[in-house]
Amino acid sequence: MKLIIRYTLIVAISFAFINVLVAQDAAGKKKKKKSKKAEIELPSVSQELLDSLAANFVWVTGGKFMMGDYAGEADEKPAYEVVVDGFAISKYPVTQRQWTAIMSSSPSEFKGCDQCPIDMVSWDDAQHFIETLNELTGKKYALPTEAEWEYAAKGGLKSQGLRYSGADNIEAVGWYTGNSGRHPHPVGEKAPNELGLYDMTGNVWEWCRDWYNKNYYELRESNNPTGPASGAARVRRGGSWFTQEVSCRTSSRNSVKQDYKDDSGGFRLVQYPN
Repeated sequence: MKLIIRYTLIVAISFAFINVLVAQDAAGKKKKKKSKKAEIELPSVSQELLDSLAANFVWVTGGKFMMGDYAGEADEKPAYEVVVDGFAISKYPVTQRQWTAIMSSSPSEFKGCDQCPIDMVSWDDAQHFIETLNELTGKKYALPTEAEWEYAAKGGLKSQGLRYSGADNIEAVGWYTGNSGRHPHPVGEKAPNELGLYDMTGNVWEWCRDWYNKNYYELRESNNPTGPASGAARVRRGGSWFTQEVSCRTSSRNSVKQDYKDDSGGFRLVQYPN
């Protein structure tokens, strides 16, 4: 009888131990599945495309400039002196070809124009693109801050104080409602600005990293400002093929919710040293 009881106990303990091991194994598998979901699934992208993207950056030497415009809209005032550190910025907005190579498909309303800037991308979409690109390359790409964008658009230390990015005549440097034919155009067809940057006037609105606040300039944040700590909308700059001249000025500001997307909105990259 004692032998039977011992045998029964041994069998029961063995089954309990096996059940614990099975449960631990199942939990481990669940954790593994969750961690895989959290990872960015990296596409297969040609090194040639990544190299060509990296080659299209211009170094912007840091310096001082007047941000805003006393003669502009209310949210461009007061104009005040800002200091920005040096950074690299792309000569062009991100194109449909580049977007499709990194993200595998294009959301554009104007498909079929590989060298046109990508459109129909929200601020969140742009961040996803950048995260994927950084994982692929190991580099530090980002959206420009509003101050970096305006400094570059105005020509940095080479600025000539022009109304648009590279000229006082918008026809020379930008696609806007008066000449676009109501659609975007391949990047680089208009003249560049003083730094060799194209399409910072018109073609597509460009997302900036900052939250928007119409009264932000009143704070006079002068050293590498990054915008308010929070907000209801993000900044876009530069105007588009769909906007009037006044919205294409280098100091003009625009804001929309960060999940907003339309056929006149894209973005441009900056790069920081690792």
